Amino acid sequence: MPGPCRCRRGGASAGVSRLIPDMNAYQKEQIDALNMVWRYFDSQGASRLAELRAAITGYLAFRQRVAAFLETHFKTICTKKCYQSRQSACCSKDGIITFFADVAINALISSQPEMKLLSDAIAHPYQADKCIFLSKNGCTWRLKPVVCEFFLCDMAEQQVFPVKPEAQSQWEALNAEKKTYTWPDQPVLFEMIEKEFIMHGYRSPLMYLHNSPGLIRIRRARNESS
Repeated sequence: MPGPCRCRRGGASAGVSRLIPDMNAYQKEQIDALNMVWRYFDSQGASRLAELRAAITGYLAFRQRVAAFLETHFKTICTKKCYQSRQSACCSKDGIITFFADVAINALISSQPEMKLLSDAIAHPYQADKCIFLSKNGCTWRLKPVVCEFFLCDMAEQQVFPVKPEAQSQWEALNAEKKTYTWPDQPVLFEMIEKEFIMHGYRSPLMYLHNSPGLIRIRRARNESS
């Protein structure tokens, strides 16, 4: 995983597109989240940003292992099925669930130009009927949302797992490990990141671990049993 940006950010507007009138609700949520993250990081000293980067090192190592698994077992299939044919089933317009922690983690490891590229893609979609995070060169996230990374279509799974049962076992183990970062039946990284921003007065619809009724119930049950 490449290292984080070390440049001074220069204010929220330096790296993130502003809201424009013809954005839909999905675009606005994404831009708002980017701006919240940008403003908060810009207000923090180098030592606090270093602490936040240290807090995500385990997650970044996990994502590297996931990427290596997909590269080994699915790259050929997915390149032919989705990218060369331009018929990706998962990259539908406004169809990607992004967690607030996805936004924050990506920003922590991204440069200012990379953040600007992402926000410009959201504000001015490259293809009207496709995922708003795409540009002509592909996905504009440096570290894709976890939902994107863990999506495998039925066709891809059916081609790989019956002939490679060990790969299926590895994939199931990676999915279980993903929950240790995202599923709040215990204190998890994604919840910690949301709390960090909530404590400083930020609120976003993308804070699912604090907004989703189902996830709130899981957190409440955890707290009651502790």
